[in-house]
Amino acid sequence: MPRTVWSGAVSFGLVTVPVDVFDATEDHSIRFHQYHLRDMGRVRVRKYCEVEDREVANEEIGKGYELTRTQIVPLSEEDLRGLPLPTAKAIEIEAFVPLESVDPIRIGEGYYLRPAGQVAHKPYKLLVQALSRSSKVAVAKYAWSGRERLGLLRVRDDVIVLHAMRWPDEIRDPSRLLPPPVEVSEDEIEGALALMETMTRDGLEGDEFRDEYTEAVARIIEAKRERREPPAAPEPQTRPGRVVDLMAALRESVARARASRGEDAEVHRLPEKETAAHGKAPAKRGAAGRSAEKTPGGKAPRSA
Repeated sequence: MPRTVWSGAVSFGLVTVPVDVFDATEDHSIRFHQYHLRDMGRVRVRKYCEVEDREVANEEIGKGYELTRTQIVPLSEEDLRGLPLPTAKAIEIEAFVPLESVDPIRIGEGYYLRPAGQVAHKPYKLLVQALSRSSKVAVAKYAWSGRERLGLLRVRDDVIVLHAMRWPDEIRDPSRLLPPPVEVSEDEIEGALALMETMTRDGLEGDEFRDEYTEAVARIIEAKRERREPPAAPEPQTRPGRVVDLMAALRESVARARASRGEDAEVHRLPEKETAAHGKAPAKRGAAGRSAEKTPGGKAPRSA
């Protein structure tokens, strides 16, 4: 069982649910340390005091807020624990909303909430059943690690999960990232939908959803430990630098997706290009025209 992250209570109107909070996820990434390459000595970061010019121990270190370069306001853990906020000791439910009304970009790491003690069992179960029956999620405030946060409470396998959430002003405006105006035809949209259909899954189980990077790093470490040559990297699939014919790319993508699932790779339902639909045949180009459009390397030039 993971260690307790926080202990307090969930406040639901006048109902209080004592809880212990645990990490809901774990990181399986391979961690590296820094070493001096000449002698493989461990390289560490040491904490120095700029005034005394010496290394200081953790028990000598505290928090402070810099007003100016010469004026620092010290803040102790007791100061922060004594904040005049109801959320300092409780997860205060503020509202209930449909899950689809919450933008996923605001949802962060997750924590499991466990009822703390016999007295918490019934109100905990009450909140679980109320959330499940309402098909809503709770939005709450809580204060951890020196700041007040917004959170989302939902039910997973009869256990309450708390997700950290970002405040609205923490989400950057993406409008400046929009591409220039461009027209997309209905045929191209239908082609993209057909590709999505061939790539649809019932869940996130399967070999395509495993961490291949971590597995590859583990194989390299094992090979190095056994003093043998690391496994060779597979040849990357060649991809065109630019899609010239979008419909052709969609058809090829659908065919590959179906073939990878053991289905008939022939594509029947993707619409033809608009020129073909209107009975207009593309103009033929002679050999001289084709060769004139190629670069000395034999590749067609990219348009500006």
